[in-house]
Amino acid sequence: MATKHNQILEHINSLPVGHKISVRQIAKDLSVSEGTAYRAIKDAENKGYVSTIERVGTIRIEQKKKENIEKLTYAEVVNIVDGQVLGGREGLHKTLNKFVIGAMKLEAMMRYTEAGNLLIIGNRTNAHQLALEAGAAVLITGGFDTEDHVKKLADELKLPIISSSYDTFTVATLINRAIYDQLIKKEIVLVEDILTPIEETLYLKPHDTVQQWHAYNEETMHGRYPIVDENKKVLGIVTSKDMIGVAKETPIDKVMTKHPITVNGKMSVAAAARMMVWEGIELLPVVEEGNKLQGIISRQDVLQALQMIQRQPQVGETIDDIVTNQFMTPKEAKNEHLYQFSVTPQMTNSIGTLSYGVFATIVTEATNRVIRAQKKSDLIVENLTIYFVKPVQIDNVVSVHPKVLEIGRKFGKVDVEVHHEGNVVGKALLMVQLIDK
Repeated sequence: MATKHNQILEHINSLPVGHKISVRQIAKDLSVSEGTAYRAIKDAENKGYVSTIERVGTIRIEQKKKENIEKLTYAEVVNIVDGQVLGGREGLHKTLNKFVIGAMKLEAMMRYTEAGNLLIIGNRTNAHQLALEAGAAVLITGGFDTEDHVKKLADELKLPIISSSYDTFTVATLINRAIYDQLIKKEIVLVEDILTPIEETLYLKPHDTVQQWHAYNEETMHGRYPIVDENKKVLGIVTSKDMIGVAKETPIDKVMTKHPITVNGKMSVAAAARMMVWEGIELLPVVEEGNKLQGIISRQDVLQALQMIQRQPQVGETIDDIVTNQFMTPKEAKNEHLYQFSVTPQMTNSIGTLSYGVFATIVTEATNRVIRAQKKSDLIVENLTIYFVKPVQIDNVVSVHPKVLEIGRKFGKVDVEVHHEGNVVGKALLMVQLIDK
């Protein structure tokens, strides 16, 4: 039977988009405590089922698919611009497809304003009304109000009118930044993006015998299978090592490894990769709340995903991208591993020198490249010791000299020296875990 928490989540998920939700009402409808209802609503907010807006409350919103993550709902815009909803609250769950800045005459403005848009404008009441009639929501900047008949029209059309105390430039910048941040999040590959779903997963039950494992093994050539009960709750995992010298009529629950390591779908692939390397395991069950099996990921799935990330063109650049894109191999570097980069303003701290975080990224990227050249392996940094010898200024061209001190099957040690005009400006010693491909 589902827990009270899961029952509340299912109830919230079944509510129509735009429905207003309160802790007291949920507690009353489902006969649970207000504390349980509050925790479930917060979890629903984290999962994207609902959105909480100041002075409005919590409303059910449409859960965004990952491919549409660059689009925002009006409810999210209210939070981004610290806005106040003047009218059309029932339309806050709707998604906007573009925003228009109204810095022109009315006739020209209306040529660009369409249904599903958000018109960003000052205290021009006629423009507010025309935008609503065209099917667009309105964001009034400068903290201005609008006429009562416009608010009434917004309520009738279920199109929000939002007022923000920020100016037009600040509002547009805030919305752009929110979209940009979401594009970066979109590129982070999660376990749920690469898992083999439960419908395609072969699993065993505790009362199955070792004979069933052999049948699956002959069919798929795989040796690792999760063990689940009638409710699909993960009880253990069985591998080919567990089968050595075991009679075929032995029940699976006698040979399985109990309490296996599991991951959830929201974990990043990089974190799952580190777990697999550290624990030396080839397959991880992916579970939902209540330890219910959602699917599985294998080491091969993880490596393919990591390779895909490296080849994928970045839509939103992170600090790491800005730094690593500056890396160049100079002509004089022939067979040795030598890299150069120029210090740009984005890489500096408040006093105009190369920041410590960027320096760590530089030595890590150099290590990554030299290890790949030698072992064709991906890596995870286990330990990093840095010595800052001299400050590095903006526009300085710096050379990076990574040197592999020791490398094995699972671990490696790398020494990295950073030079400017022949002088050492920093050193680093890294201990890394290797992920075999």
